[in-house]
Amino acid sequence: MTYRYANKLPLNDTHHDIEVNVLECIETTKLKTKNKTHGKYFCWITDLLLDEKTVKLIAKGGRARWKIENETFNTLKNQGYQFEHNFGHGNKNLSTVFAYLMFIAFLIDQIQQYCCKYFKAALKQLGSRVNLWFRLRAAFFTFLIDSWDELFTLLENNFAIKASTIIGINTT
Repeated sequence: MTYRYANKLPLNDTHHDIEVNVLECIETTKLKTKNKTHGKYFCWITDLLLDEKTVKLIAKGGRARWKIENETFNTLKNQGYQFEHNFGHGNKNLSTVFAYLMFIAFLIDQIQQYCCKYFKAALKQLGSRVNLWFRLRAAFFTFLIDSWDELFTLLENNFAIKASTIIGINTT
């Protein structure tokens, strides 16, 4: 790894009064099949003071943060949350509210995935979040559901158990 850094640089040409610190990291790996190298370039702007002692730790933190953000947005886009780039753009506040609601749903799902044995079992049975959300919506259209435990038990058993024994059938 090669690190380059500078402290107290102006943010841009129009804001000389705002100072930032810049850290560059170049990761070079030697290719096995050829006598060549491959480099990855990373760059961060921070308000943390950079010096020889801190650059490795700050670069490691920056890479970890990028990984978490990237994985989270990939989950929100590709695993049934319907997150699109246009959330947060548009007239008034509606799309921002939708984005906030989606983040709250994601937070609740993360808590459920960590703490709820029924959620874990249903997700394992159905194989993917996309399938879980599809079946969850189907359950809400079909049954009156009194608790999360009832919902996830129904999903875990793939609607195979006698539904009327755990929940009332919605006849409306």
